[in-house]
Amino acid sequence: MYKETDFIFGLRTVIEAIKAGKQIDRLLIKQGLQGSLYHELMSEVKKFNIAYQIVPLERIELVTRKNHQGVLAWLSLIEFQNISNILPGIYEKGEDPLLIALDGVSDVRNFGAIVRTAECLGAHAIIIPEKGSARITADAVKTSAGALHTFPVCREKSIVRTIEYLKESGLKIICTGEKSDSIASEVSLEGPSVLIMGSEDKGISRELLSLADLKVKIPMSGKIESLNVSVAAGILLYEIIRQRSS
Repeated sequence: MYKETDFIFGLRTVIEAIKAGKQIDRLLIKQGLQGSLYHELMSEVKKFNIAYQIVPLERIELVTRKNHQGVLAWLSLIEFQNISNILPGIYEKGEDPLLIALDGVSDVRNFGAIVRTAECLGAHAIIIPEKGSARITADAVKTSAGALHTFPVCREKSIVRTIEYLKESGLKIICTGEKSDSIASEVSLEGPSVLIMGSEDKGISRELLSLADLKVKIPMSGKIESLNVSVAAGILLYEIIRQRSS
């Protein structure tokens, strides 16, 4: 069940939140909604490029049956950034960018743990897609040990186009997978790079795999053949940092 502090509802309430500069993490709008306030809402949604879903009334009423007027929104606990604004600053500091892109990682605790590890090891930013990724909840912030309040999180409309942009910008695209022939510690992971981690159940999408410059794996000797995504991210980030510092 959701707590009422997790979301806001009502046409005017959501419109005013957007106008006040609040970042909307998730927005649900009832199918068939009409009227002047609805059109004002959609004008603000388009103006600020806010992702939204058109859903049946029942979907909203699973969360609240109060006077929602067909509109329900979750406010983001953090301020999202844009990777194209961050990348030049990294180079200006004389550093090689180290970015992590999460392709459909949906568990909030895994997400929080990856952010915590990334911050501790000196990565520069996390990239997530607008749809299909973990929401930034209080649990995610807690698991990150507060790192989510300071570590840059870039929520991009298309993670594929974002990776294409980074590849064109000279970053090495590193993907992980159990079927890779290359062991992470036996290939060069140095230089500007993006480490892509896949979802807990489906792994990395074919589109992103096709953009990879390197496909690496972590060698396994136990009976269980896969690692938790946050643990795998930690191991690979450590290997990248180890190679950079050696």
